[in-house]
Amino acid sequence: MISKRQFQIITLGCKVNQYESQFVRELLEHAGWTQTDSGQNDLCVVNTCTVTHEADAKGRQAIRRIHAENPKADLVVMGCFATRDPNAVAQLPGVTKVITDKTKLAEELAPFGVLPTLQGISRFDDHQRAFVKVQDGCLLNCSYCIIPSVRPGMRSRSIADIALEVSRLAEAGYQEMVLTGIHLGHYGLDLSKGLPKDKWSRLWHLMENLDALPGDFRIRLSSLEAAEVREDFLKALKQCKRVVPHLHLCLQAGSDKILTAMRRRYRRDSFLDNCQRVREVLDTPALTTDVIYGFPGETDQDFEDTVDVCQKAGFCKVHLFAYSPRKGTDAALLPETVEPKIKAARRKRLLEVEAVLVEKFQTQMVGRVLDVLVEQPLENRPGWVRGTSCRHLQVGFEGVYWALKKQRFPIRINKIEKGLLVGDPIPIDEPFAPLSQGSKLRRLALETVSLG
Repeated sequence: MISKRQFQIITLGCKVNQYESQFVRELLEHAGWTQTDSGQNDLCVVNTCTVTHEADAKGRQAIRRIHAENPKADLVVMGCFATRDPNAVAQLPGVTKVITDKTKLAEELAPFGVLPTLQGISRFDDHQRAFVKVQDGCLLNCSYCIIPSVRPGMRSRSIADIALEVSRLAEAGYQEMVLTGIHLGHYGLDLSKGLPKDKWSRLWHLMENLDALPGDFRIRLSSLEAAEVREDFLKALKQCKRVVPHLHLCLQAGSDKILTAMRRRYRRDSFLDNCQRVREVLDTPALTTDVIYGFPGETDQDFEDTVDVCQKAGFCKVHLFAYSPRKGTDAALLPETVEPKIKAARRKRLLEVEAVLVEKFQTQMVGRVLDVLVEQPLENRPGWVRGTSCRHLQVGFEGVYWALKKQRFPIRINKIEKGLLVGDPIPIDEPFAPLSQGSKLRRLALETVSLG
């Protein structure tokens, strides 16, 4: 006989979904529930994504599987698929409740004893980094994207609430905070509307406030629109010591014709200009991006324009997405003009271009000291760990995972080995400014490992 009030959460999709699942997890725990990873539960929550048809399919599969494993459990479905098509979700096997309003999670979970008592999260389970949701909603109208219809409007958290949550997470030992949102660059538009500029609360003001907090952590921005790389933001980016030199600037396409059809707010030249502006304020920054290939009407020349922008921007990672029509978007009404075999060939070409760009950027890192957050053991290499550097790239070095996990170390990069940067911790007596706070404890951890 299992004890009552056990729950399980399954999360699909983006960093915002992962944050919201963590918030629900802590709400339930605060109400007396106990989380389990599997087995028989009294309550199961599935947090869905709907960015593509495939995301919907994964949501349906997860719901059916969880119900089969827990046939007597209450099954709650939340997330973007639940918001987009609540009737279809409600008809899936075992579903007892569908949450469509992501702003009222506590209220929707009241039947399970939850009270609206929490202001943010205090930890981030199963991650060595903490995602911090700072805003929700998107005001854009990109022709291929369904998300503005399931996360409409604009809702930003106050700087005070975010700062309190970040401080709490730092006290819990998290040394990287990833600021995330549906449209991060629009943070604070709603808070600033109608106010004089000196009363605004925009993303750069948030960065400056978090930069001034006590504690030992760094800040990463999850994703930005290139059109938002403006003077106020660049000034804060240069001055804020906690913000890592890595920006994810969404490209999607390098052809002005395709960008127009996508209803993006920039063109290829302005995108490249903003990449250059970032390089002028940061020392050898890592730039990463998203690219959609095979958009309706994309000719060979349009595709070559995308390749050209990727090469000129010097990305160190390109996330690739084959265009697929999404019902409910304007682009879905366009005739398909790019055959699957052509899409496959374009993906192959972009992967080849990315490999060259990654190797070029990795080569620039050899001899440098990078701030590395240890996240996992290095696979197939006992006694080694790997982690994410300040400049996004993965780094491996010798160490014992249990002693070093979730901590940051200054690592001098010696070489590139099978696509991975490899290095050594810098000597104990060598100063390294980005790790000045808390560095003694990390040095002690490394000394313990080397002696033991």
